[in-house]
Amino acid sequence: MSVEKKDFGKLSDGRQVHLYTIVNANGMSVSLTEFGASIVSIMVQDRQGNWRDVVLGCDNAAAYEKQTASLGSVPGRHANRIEKGCFTLNGQQYQLAINDGPNHLHGGPTGFQRRLWNGEIAGKNSVVFTRLSPDGEEGYPGNLVAAVHYILEDNNQLRICYHAISDKDTVINLTNHAYFNLNGHQSGSALGQYLQIFADQFTENDAGCLPTGRKVSLDSDEGKPMDFRQMHMIGEFINEENQHLKNGSGYDHNYVLRKDAEGLCARAYSEQSGILMECHTTQPGLQLYTANFLEGSHIDGKEGAIYHNRDGFCLETQHFPNAMEHPDFPGVVLKAGQVYQEETGYIFKTI
Repeated sequence: MSVEKKDFGKLSDGRQVHLYTIVNANGMSVSLTEFGASIVSIMVQDRQGNWRDVVLGCDNAAAYEKQTASLGSVPGRHANRIEKGCFTLNGQQYQLAINDGPNHLHGGPTGFQRRLWNGEIAGKNSVVFTRLSPDGEEGYPGNLVAAVHYILEDNNQLRICYHAISDKDTVINLTNHAYFNLNGHQSGSALGQYLQIFADQFTENDAGCLPTGRKVSLDSDEGKPMDFRQMHMIGEFINEENQHLKNGSGYDHNYVLRKDAEGLCARAYSEQSGILMECHTTQPGLQLYTANFLEGSHIDGKEGAIYHNRDGFCLETQHFPNAMEHPDFPGVVLKAGQVYQEETGYIFKTI
């Protein structure tokens, strides 16, 4: 086990950015950067023993600042969408920035994914990123201290532990926005890879990908193209005539998780590489996003890669989007002085 810190370039305002690389006993490595508390690289072995980088990313800090796809980052203070950027808390209405049609997305135009966090090596196999989000930042109440702890285990699990505390009641919903491709980051479309999600329902979106509050059963006719209870290719039904797929321009939907005792919520697999990824979480929801808009996101990919739409997929563990408008959704309110804690793990195996 080891952690290396090195220069990753500078932002447009001259601030220095670093890259942290954790290597476990098997040679698997995870590289992370302070910009957006982002995952830059995950190197895992395929069934032939060759190393593949299975997340999309950029080569330096300037390229991360330029891109708008939230590559590998931690969006916040509230990831995903809030209707009209408005919510009422303790009788007071708060207006957030509008940056996704009529709605608020991923904490606003300068959300956590576009902030420079403080990075620190936290042990022989871990790195922690912290930042203070001041009262009023992007319209949110409370001085909020957030921490994201990345831990690489010898069982090839990358654990992501989220913590936060605020001095006022506020709302919070943290996730990671890594784009996975189990054949390698520059191998083309991920639609031929396989996915299983342990959920019997998903939350319906309107045409702006905002949850309406309705939960749709995967046993229903309208839910069938959305059903990943049995593992199948991600792209098998993506072009079907279905209003839910139309509203998301593909998959961009929150699944209502039913987890086992280990918190297993999803599996992904590539026949080509033999790499299997398991996702475990404490969170109640999982946003499946099939990278439907990568081409318009100003990305200079790693090693000169050009990323096209659907060259990756995201499994964003989360609380449900737009929860402040739907009381039956799991709550996103963090009371003053209480500690927010969630955890997600990605385990890599070969078959």
